Amino acid sequence: MRRFNWTRQAQFALVAVCLMACARALAASPDDAQSGPPAKSSAPRISFFEERPINWRTLVPDVVRDQRPIWTFPTQLARGQHWEPTLGIAAVFGGLVALDPHDSPYFRTNSSSFSGFNHRLSGTDAAIGIGLVPAAFYAVGLVRKDSYATHTSLLAGESVVDAGILTWVLKNATGRLRPIDIPTGGNYSDTWFKTYHPLLRADTSFPSAHTIAAFSVATVFAHRYRDHRWVPWVAYGAATLVGFSRVTLQAHFPSDVFAGAAFGYLISRFVVMPGREPE
Repeated sequence: MRRFNWTRQAQFALVAVCLMACARALAASPDDAQSGPPAKSSAPRISFFEERPINWRTLVPDVVRDQRPIWTFPTQLARGQHWEPTLGIAAVFGGLVALDPHDSPYFRTNSSSFSGFNHRLSGTDAAIGIGLVPAAFYAVGLVRKDSYATHTSLLAGESVVDAGILTWVLKNATGRLRPIDIPTGGNYSDTWFKTYHPLLRADTSFPSAHTIAAFSVATVFAHRYRDHRWVPWVAYGAATLVGFSRVTLQAHFPSDVFAGAAFGYLISRFVVMPGREPE
């Protein structure tokens, strides 16, 4: 008799929940022609853009254009801008780096406690989940002729590409060891600039690629559908689970995950979305 695969069934259930959440959000969202996008937030924005359209033809030019605010951000600091949030993020990141030698061995020692969670949220499953929600929104948006949904999916895709470029550069620049690469009883304090791989792989620890992608997608949906109070909770909750799985799997240090979450949020919120409303 064939053994019933509870793990696979749980994965299918997770996919089904994601799809139902997509359908519920789309069903609840107002029609573009009647009410338009949600009201703009009063939060300060880092924007280098004029309002521009959202479609497949402009995706590559949009990604190229996004690189300017990402890589010239230090020049804004030099002009005295954005110091408070930057120092706050840097302080938390520095604290987590200092704690990495203490918290990462705990997750290795107690890996059996997270075996079920890790098995259900492996790197492959997390990547599929990250791509599933935008793809589902885009497909259902096409069927319903809901341009707000399809635009949201394209913005999420643009943000993931931007995040991927930043991740690739930082991974190659920092060469940080992954926790799993450190032998038992090894030195968790000396992990930076230790390992390098061919450029197309960039298989190092800082930052967490899964986490930056998850928070890039989550931020787009949480902001664009913020009039539905449950959407930000679901979006950021799912992204947090992805980030936590990278720690329990010993693929990343908590500081790598925090950096990925911060970068993903900032890229989506302040680079991709300002000035980007439906045509």
